[in-house]
Amino acid sequence: MTEVRERAAAEDFPELSDTYRRELTAHCYRMTGSIHDAEDLVQETYIRAWRAYGAFEGRSSVRTWLYRIATNVCLSSLEGKDRRPLPTGLGTPESDPGERVVASTDVAWLEPAPDPLVAADTADPASIVAERDSIRLAFVAALQHLPARQRAVLILRDVLRWRAAEVAEALDTTEAAVNSALQRAHAQLARVNVTADTVEDRLDEDQRALLDRYVQAFWDKDISSIVSMLTADAVWEMPPFPGWYRGAEKIGRLIDTQCPGGVHDMPMVATSANGQPAFGLYMRQPDGTFTPFHLQVLTVTDGRVSHVAAFFDVRLFETFGLPAVLPADHVATT
Repeated sequence: MTEVRERAAAEDFPELSDTYRRELTAHCYRMTGSIHDAEDLVQETYIRAWRAYGAFEGRSSVRTWLYRIATNVCLSSLEGKDRRPLPTGLGTPESDPGERVVASTDVAWLEPAPDPLVAADTADPASIVAERDSIRLAFVAALQHLPARQRAVLILRDVLRWRAAEVAEALDTTEAAVNSALQRAHAQLARVNVTADTVEDRLDEDQRALLDRYVQAFWDKDISSIVSMLTADAVWEMPPFPGWYRGAEKIGRLIDTQCPGGVHDMPMVATSANGQPAFGLYMRQPDGTFTPFHLQVLTVTDGRVSHVAAFFDVRLFETFGLPAVLPADHVATT
């Protein structure tokens, strides 16, 4: 009888579990700050769940059961590892755009996440907005300031809306410990000044026009136009370079003096990351073609760009499904 039950479980499991792959990937991404780690951890979650599914008694939903496994897989993975910051999370003062930029290979940096891997798979507008808030770059970066177990508690309580008793059972602790960890997590996020602003569930015509002009300005290397589209206190950061820059004029000077591309050297290809507009920026090569240079993730606030995270990890282009090369006759458009 046990053998029959286990065989039936093995047949049922893929259909039951695959429904949750995207949201589990988002969960593991919030925990780790790495989309590559998240995909590996979801795979490990499914391996553990498949092995245990024959003994699953249904005292909780399959979804809750999978989240419990995924959370503990993440916690085990994070033991002994440093957090994944953005440059602004290092606690260093803003940089001077005239200074030489030097990459830091000693830091495991936060990674952006492609929307198709982590965005909500639902038609409900309210759910889409809530889900995008929980994967936006600023929120995931803020989570990295928390110890791993506090991070898990905050995500389970505030994002997934689990009851304290459910979290305590999942983490093998007490409700009092869960409530204490959540309080400390909230205090830490308040100190790093995470705002309650939401990411728009879709871009309106004005925002699309702004992004069109933004792409054109980089193609033309029109510094004054780029500066005009930034908020006065905009922030630009570009891991793995630990420096970060505040203010539209400083950012314009950085692009003007430090960026190697000239006029018609930098086309962009549109994508989306963390529920936000994003672009793969390419650089012209001696043979006229364009190869990956960096991936920009933009935050748009009140009709202007308020934050740019430019990730200088060209491996992300494959992760985001962006071309490995653009032809010499490529036309820059969004």
